[in-house]
Amino acid sequence: MAKGIAQLKVEVKSGKELAEFGGLRAVGGSSTVHPPRFVQMTYSPRGAKRHVVLVGKGITFDTGGVSLKRPYEMMVAMKTDMSGAAVVSAVTLAAAKLKLPVKVTGLLMLAENTISATAQRPSDVIKHYGGTTVEVINTDAEGRLVLADGLAFADLHLDPDFLIDVATLTGAASLGLGKQYAAMYTRDNRLAKNLHELSLGAGDPLWHMPLIDDYAIALASDVADFNHTADKPKFGAGSVTAALFLEKFVGKRKWVHLDIAGPARSEVDAGEFVKGGTGFGVRTLTRWLATL
Repeated sequence: MAKGIAQLKVEVKSGKELAEFGGLRAVGGSSTVHPPRFVQMTYSPRGAKRHVVLVGKGITFDTGGVSLKRPYEMMVAMKTDMSGAAVVSAVTLAAAKLKLPVKVTGLLMLAENTISATAQRPSDVIKHYGGTTVEVINTDAEGRLVLADGLAFADLHLDPDFLIDVATLTGAASLGLGKQYAAMYTRDNRLAKNLHELSLGAGDPLWHMPLIDDYAIALASDVADFNHTADKPKFGAGSVTAALFLEKFVGKRKWVHLDIAGPARSEVDAGEFVKGGTGFGVRTLTRWLATL
């Protein structure tokens, strides 16, 4: 799809090139058929004064790993656990095809979360890109592990004006907001208001959720810098604590996290969406890029 598009470059890292991407390797290292990939799409128009980096969760299938999903029927829909990466690639392509005057870099964190003798285990400690260590508690909370690598890479190497990640990250987001709204996390209230208003007009409604600092103590670990599930103490608010985890990897960037777990997939033909993957977020983010 990217062939022949002016000013768009695509790079793919795999194998030994992923040595520093500890989260991506831990999640995807169990799959020999579909080993992990780090894909970087860069649209660089001449004279661009803003740089937006988009990071997408691309779990091509999610069994839950050793922490196997239950009930097993939950796995049927897991082909769409790559929706975040699909949205990021579509937005980057749209920016290039529309020739928007802003530089856009899309980072696709691609892995299959499956089970084998090389699968990561609860209690493993992994080192993410940039050196932060994380204690793995539940291998079915894998999306935040691959995103952490992408966010850290963007912060350390790409110098973005805006850093946005998109992911089908938590069931908690859909429990709180249902199947029509996505959860949005950011410290920048002005940016949140702008995205919220654009999202309503685009048909991808976003709701600004709080980053509750009191809950961050649940990320503590005795053996690593952080644990990744924030299960103890039991604050609940799994979408909030997942966002607080991701925030540890963004440095001081202007950052937005979009948890699209609810609206990324439709079980029926309804309204603007057909049954299956919806592409939720593409229109909103493309409209927003056009305003820059």
